[in-house]
Amino acid sequence: MVAGAGAGNGRGIARALADCGASVAAADLNIERADATSQLIHARGGTAIALRADISNRFQVANMIEQTRDAFGQLHLLVNAVSIRRAQPLLQVDEWDWRRQLEVNLGGVFFCLQLAARVLADEGGGAIINVLPAETLSTLPAGVGAVAGAAGVIGLTRQAARELAAHKIRVNAIVAGDRVEPVANLALFLASNAADGVSGRVFHSDSPDARWS
Repeated sequence: MVAGAGAGNGRGIARALADCGASVAAADLNIERADATSQLIHARGGTAIALRADISNRFQVANMIEQTRDAFGQLHLLVNAVSIRRAQPLLQVDEWDWRRQLEVNLGGVFFCLQLAARVLADEGGGAIINVLPAETLSTLPAGVGAVAGAAGVIGLTRQAARELAAHKIRVNAIVAGDRVEPVANLALFLASNAADGVSGRVFHSDSPDARWS
């Protein structure tokens, strides 16, 4: 299940997973974008469904997970690739923008992670990957809401990795650079058995050696 599969890194990861034989639930706030990703996967011979969900709404996240299980029987992997960014100066950010960015970028990731982890725990384990835009952890003008949300997701990733290890669930994060392909390749690695034992890490896709901290 890929949340934010309608464009960018989410679409790239969804396509890469399908190319490797995974059945993909491509979810996005915009159902037309989700459907475009699903159709792209079908055109490449893969299996996918398109889902609409606002991940800041816990009930929509629960429905997204249930639709995925109804379609494919099980859930093995969650990719959170949703992020909204408004590059406003701190002194000009209004309350609505601040709350919306945190509701999606941090609250939505938490809902997806928690509800998917409950399913993964019942099914014997799996992997969760959180994808963060590079500008939210750099000197580029991402905006205070996006930066605060990204910092929270890093903390959430590490805490979730500690708590979910007993359930055989790996949780990692990718700081995505400018190119989609390295992000997708990292996601494939983290989703695979080759990453067994790798959890609580933050990978940087723009590094020549995919450095992690």
